[in-house]
Parts: sequence; structure tokens; C-alpha cells
Amino acid sequence: MYSWMDKIRAVEPYVPGEQPKDSKIIKLNTNENPYGPSPRIKDMSLDTNMFRKYPDPRAGLLVDKLAEYHNLKPEQVFVGVGSDDVLAMCFMTFFNSGKKILFPDITYSFYDVWAEMLRIPYERKPLDKDFKIVKEDYYTENGGIVFPNPNAPTGILVSVDFIEDIVKNNPSSIVIIDEAYIDFGGETALPLIDKYDNLVIVRTFSKSRSMAGLRIGYAMSNPVLIKYLNDVKYSYNSYTMNMPSLILGSEIIDDEEYFVNTVNKIINTRDRFTAALERIGFSVLPSKTNFVFAAHKDIPAKEIFDKLKDRKIYVRYFNAPRIDNYLRITIGTDEEMDRVISELLQICSATK
Repeated sequence: MYSWMDKIRAVEPYVPGEQPKDSKIIKLNTNENPYGPSPRIKDMSLDTNMFRKYPDPRAGLLVDKLAEYHNLKPEQVFVGVGSDDVLAMCFMTFFNSGKKILFPDITYSFYDVWAEMLRIPYERKPLDKDFKIVKEDYYTENGGIVFPNPNAPTGILVSVDFIEDIVKNNPSSIVIIDEAYIDFGGETALPLIDKYDNLVIVRTFSKSRSMAGLRIGYAMSNPVLIKYLNDVKYSYNSYTMNMPSLILGSEIIDDEEYFVNTVNKIINTRDRFTAALERIGFSVLPSKTNFVFAAHKDIPAKEIFDKLKDRKIYVRYFNAPRIDNYLRITIGTDEEMDRVISELLQICSATK
């Protein structure tokens, strides 16, 4: 045992979905958008001379565009390198009371990783038997609250009224709502930031905007909380956003027609795929995301996961309590999802 070992900050890291190199697989394990980003950015040329300079630490080009899009003031918007970066900044900034922060027991598994890394005490509140958040569990003393809406990996949405009840019952805590999947059929809680000074809404370009590779996330709140976030950012890493992300991210916001069309295609495919799964013996939780969470009535999820992988179809399996018989399946193109159903029919028939 080396003397320096006990001084290392050791954590159990977040494990992202597998990123296979084989281009011939159907990749449905990381909730990526099957459609490319807006075609209006394909022919954009970037002046490479700009790369010799540091980017604008304020990220003004993107901040101003997002503020305009959401009918906010620029001082109500904070941007970062994907919503993971934004959420990590929120944890560092707002969760410092020494009291336990609260989040669901089945949710985005990065939350407990950040809490462990930053030495923030936390408590997981169990979802009910239908995998729904119990809002009354959050009406207790705490150091902050965070959860996705819709939740992940369940895909279940709660109403804006539900969120408002939690926010107004926690006036002394910051409540963070992670809206990574809100565009796929949910109603945003964004209007509540004008009513409550303790609410932060976090979004990403990785899902509905199909720009996971550029890493763009943002938070929206009142100017006071956004200033605190920026103060931490400038003290930690002033130049978080690179120039291509700022330029391309700003440009893509203007193509609303493409954004709406691709989101609707995913929603329609999701609903059709859900019905097909149910016809072959799966139960599927009601999803308002770009994925479904499904369990077969007879065949263990791990067995299906392995057999799909053998057929070059990658989905996500979580070896965790209560959800170890479920698969999370990202919604791809219609052709991809038809292939999944075809392979599942063969798997189910061979297992009978």
C-alpha cells in the first residue's frame, strides 16, 4: 500500500453505453438520434484561423440565440459541454449545504457519481411499483433535488403541476429538472422559472437536435442562479465551449421545421414499435422519450440482450435491482425498428 493511496479521490465511475466500431450494427443503446442534424449546417465552412484564439468565455453567440428561442434574457441562460457538464456545474454550485440531496432510486446513474465525487450526501427515493416518482417523498428537509423529466431509463413523464408541487414545497432548496428528453412528447416546466426562484431547467442538443458529437447543453433559470453558475464555471474552466460548437449550435436552432419533423418521425416510430413489442409478449412502460423500456413476459432481458447482440443489434441492459428484466431500446429509423421486431420474433419463437 503506497502512502499516497489514501489521498486519491476514488469513485465508481459512470458507465456509458458501449460504442462499437463495427459500422454494420444497429446501434440502439445510447439514445442517439437516428437522423442527422439539420442539413443547413452541412455546407457551412469554418474559418480554421479562428481556432488559434480562445473562444468567447461567455459563449455569447449561443447564449443569445438560445435566449431568443426560449423568449428569455441572455442572463437567464448558461451553456456547457453537454448537459453532463451543465449538471456537474449545478451540483458544484448549488448542492453545498451538507444536507442530503434527493433523487429517484431508478434514474440517470450519473447523479450518484457526481454526488460521490463531490462528497455530497444523497438519498435515493424509491419509485413506486409502477416506476413513478412519489412527489410526497420530496416534501422533506433536503440539500437539493434533481430528477429527469421524462425519467430515464423508464421514459415516464410527470406533469408540470407535479413538478410545481415539488418546487413550491421546497422553497429553501434548489430543484433541478433535467429535460434531456422533453421534446419527444412532454410539456416543459420552463414557465415555472418566472414563478419560482429555486428552479433550474437543463436541456441538451444530444437527443432531439441530433448533435451528441458536438457536446452542447444548457441551463435556464433566473439571472441570480445563472450568475452563480457562471462564477463557478469561470473559476473552474472559463473556455468550456469550442468555436465549432458555438457556431454550429447557433445555426441549427434556426431550422425549426427540420427539428419538428425529425422529432415527430421518432415519436411516430416509437408508438408503432411499442405496439409491435406488445403484440409479441412485451410489456412496455409509457414513454415520452426517444427510447422504450420493455420486459418480456417469459424471456429474461439478459438473454434477449445477448441474442440481439449476436445479431449485431445493440440495446441497453442494466444489471440493477428492479430493472434487471428490462431492456432500454433507442428508437432508430423505421427500417431499423422493423429489423429489431423481426429478430425478436425469431428469438421468442426459438425460446418457446
